[in-house]
Amino acid sequence: MVNAQTNSQVFDFTLFQPIEPFDVGVLKLDGVNDMYFEQSGNPQGVPVVFLHGGPGAGSSPSHRQFFDPGFYRIVIFDQRGAGRSTPLGSLHNNTTPHLIADLERLRAQLGLQEWIVFGGSWGSTLALAYAEQYPERCLALVLRGIFLCRPSEIEWFLYGLRNIFPEAWHTFSSHLPASERGNILDAYYRLLNDSNPEVQLSAARSWSIYEGSCSTLLPNREIMASFASDRVALGLARIEAHYFKHNIFLPHNFLLENLPKIRHLPATIVQGRYDMVCPIVSADDLHRAWPEAKYRIIDAAGHSAFEPGIRSALVAAMEELKKELG
Repeated sequence: MVNAQTNSQVFDFTLFQPIEPFDVGVLKLDGVNDMYFEQSGNPQGVPVVFLHGGPGAGSSPSHRQFFDPGFYRIVIFDQRGAGRSTPLGSLHNNTTPHLIADLERLRAQLGLQEWIVFGGSWGSTLALAYAEQYPERCLALVLRGIFLCRPSEIEWFLYGLRNIFPEAWHTFSSHLPASERGNILDAYYRLLNDSNPEVQLSAARSWSIYEGSCSTLLPNREIMASFASDRVALGLARIEAHYFKHNIFLPHNFLLENLPKIRHLPATIVQGRYDMVCPIVSADDLHRAWPEAKYRIIDAAGHSAFEPGIRSALVAAMEELKKELG
């Protein structure tokens, strides 16, 4: 039986004030990829690492604001090919095992024994994959907008969203010739890897705007503008298509099958009821396999971490961990 807490109990928490990092660096990975990272908050605080979505979406300064800077040592980085990591949109050695290794290398580089792993959307996928390989390095997990990267979830993103957002889907699919719309993923993958950068960027904007259009319960111009920006679009679309085409470089149902390795860890799952990008069925499946985790359904919310109810529940989860870990 699923023990879900809906937001009939209101989480009255707001984001913390903007802050600047106390440390910014670049981790050289393999002769091609360089990974941006930063630290903010309390240098002596409890470490928490933020895993952004996509894959390929990158992080932003506002992501620091989910955490009390007086208590937490906040580690944020851009995964290979994303955000401020270079080269932007790089697919070289870009697989889930590589990202897990990058995360562990960053932890060691910063001299941290263990940390809280906080991730949403694709960040929840990577958080689960990392924790299942390195459970001893995880103090707790906070997961949002669950994405298990199963074929049914990818199919939903490419075709199922048409049932809820037909206008956005028709714009997305119309970027392709009619003859290629039966296999959207392969057609976009070809365009996103075209030798002409303008062809790549045009396809990337179309893909990214589609995702942004479906990410909130109500239209949000600020979020749409972010998804439409060149840096977010190119990293997100190229890398996302790459991972989808290769089934995230993990065996089928890998994340659920390996849950026994981490069920002893404290965990909170936050899920928007009307999340169309990562439908609630995946969060439900995860919690049924992990009943010990706290499960919070936010009724008036879609996918974005910045939906009011979701951001409040995420801050609440981190505030609760202060009591448990402090």
